Amino acid sequence: MMTKVSKILNEGGAVVLPTETVYGLFAKAFDKKAVENVYKLKKRPLEKALNLNISSYQEMLDYSKNQPAYLKTLYDHFLPGPLTIILEANDKVPKWLNSGKKTVGFRVPKHPKTLQLIKEHGPLIGPSANISGKESGVYFDNIMVSFKGRVSGIKDDAFLTGQDSTILDLTDTKVRILRQGAITKNDILSYLPEMTFE
Repeated sequence: MMTKVSKILNEGGAVVLPTETVYGLFAKAFDKKAVENVYKLKKRPLEKALNLNISSYQEMLDYSKNQPAYLKTLYDHFLPGPLTIILEANDKVPKWLNSGKKTVGFRVPKHPKTLQLIKEHGPLIGPSANISGKESGVYFDNIMVSFKGRVSGIKDDAFLTGQDSTILDLTDTKVRILRQGAITKNDILSYLPEMTFE
């Protein structure tokens, strides 16, 4: 299955992969046609930016700028895991990926097979594997039905918690929690007491 999924990614296709929260619809982030295909499959509004799924701290530095001093500590304690980090995007991030915004989100999924595929083919986009506006997908077979067999992927329902990732915006002096998920403010402060929240 990994070989089949690798082939689809190489050819600019989209695949359904488990993270640690819900399933994502993954494709190569810097392949414009692959990204456009994901928007179409999901019926996702084009103004909704996509995250970069990466596999290392260095990649986070490669596609961002003005990173806070505590970023490495945050990465080391919580990633891979259910955390999305918003940073200022640098000029390596194409407009079609972050909808022309000045920021970009980073995600490092915990599922070992998905992480391996990101290492091999990444960075990848990986929004939740659902039709936009519908509930996030936690059952592989249901996802296959909703996409009417137009995608394939790796099934591992048991690995998923169904709880969203926490989204942290680190682009200002005070940290903003844009979505409260699995990781709480107190979890973060236990490692980084110097962080100040809005």
